[in-house]
Amino acid sequence: MQAKIILASSSVYRKALLKQIVSEFDGLSPDIDETPLTNESVQQLTKRLAQAKAEKIAQQQPNAIVIGADQVAICDGILLGKPGCYEKALQQLSFCSGKQALFITSVCVIHQTSQLMLSALSQVDLRFLQLSEDSIAQYLKLDKPYDCAGSFKVESYGIRLFESIKSDDPTSLQGLPLITLNRMLKQVNQHIQNQAADKLDQ
Repeated sequence: MQAKIILASSSVYRKALLKQIVSEFDGLSPDIDETPLTNESVQQLTKRLAQAKAEKIAQQQPNAIVIGADQVAICDGILLGKPGCYEKALQQLSFCSGKQALFITSVCVIHQTSQLMLSALSQVDLRFLQLSEDSIAQYLKLDKPYDCAGSFKVESYGIRLFESIKSDDPTSLQGLPLITLNRMLKQVNQHIQNQAADKLDQ
């Protein structure tokens, strides 16, 4: 019998992505404080938050395989959050025009009963085209990406904003690196099966 899988997230985007590799899972919001610590790098921040999300749900559901994920975007030293409205999205994309941005996504998988935790980090390098205010306005009216970090949906019309996108795990940009996560889930399941077999042999 396979362990239940829980995604420690309320994100509709992460849930849709996870369905590509896992047919059945639950989603629970971990509701943690995501405030960056003093002098914390973006890599440290996203790794800490992904682990904290997974740990919080794993404490409630120790027999489940819990997936936590976190993404931090940065451009020219400025963190790119979710704009929330048209005006802030226009401002954010105008700031990113012609610049390079990094999207760092961390994923953490915990099975508390077997005391196993795996974590990984995926980086996407983006280069924005030179964007006029009119082109940004036209894009925002199409996608309305106001709940997306960076103010775009790369899986939709947002692809027109970029000169280049470089990553070894493309879905990482959408918030969940599926190639990496699929490998991690196989490792966790194998670990659980090995532990069960060892108990039967005892």
